[in-house]
Amino acid sequence: MKAFLPLAALALAASGCTCGNTSASQVLQRMEVQEKYLPYRSNDIFADGRAMRTPPEGTVPRERLVGHPAITSGEVNGVPVTEVPVPITAELLRRGRHRYEIVCANCHGLVGNGDSMVADNMATRLPPSLVALTDKPAGFFYKAITQGYGLMPSFSGEIPLDERWAVVAYVKALQLSQNTPIQALPQDVQRRLREGQTWAQ
Repeated sequence: MKAFLPLAALALAASGCTCGNTSASQVLQRMEVQEKYLPYRSNDIFADGRAMRTPPEGTVPRERLVGHPAITSGEVNGVPVTEVPVPITAELLRRGRHRYEIVCANCHGLVGNGDSMVADNMATRLPPSLVALTDKPAGFFYKAITQGYGLMPSFSGEIPLDERWAVVAYVKALQLSQNTPIQALPQDVQRRLREGQTWAQ
């Protein structure tokens, strides 16, 4: 009786098929010949009569990125890029910090030194100190975010492609801030640090 149920369901589904004697290749061809607007055709729905629409402000065409493997993969000819391949701005660093503190700081710590509650409770290999990995190129961190590294899984789902370089830039900023001796800082910064003054966020 159990074997009869799947066959009955299959027969019922087939009875609703409107394909008739249409061949499989013709059925598959329906998507190709469906009604649609091709490039440079007119469309009465829009006031300007154009089927092709102007992309929304701020969007980046896929073709602009595909031709830059350094941006999309973090490497060129199989070699990780040494520097962040996008312009580093205050806004980029702000976005990188925001995403880093949400996703990465849980394991690597707020300042990237590996000191975190997650690390304190791990019995296996601890998350590395990112600020100690100054010998690693920028592409290394990008690939680690995208593909995972060691026990760390991929975070490509949590960190969108357009924010991964922002995170990498912020990690590089953390490395600079945590590894720069106080004597190398401007005098006013040294004074504020010695006096324990807080910094505006």
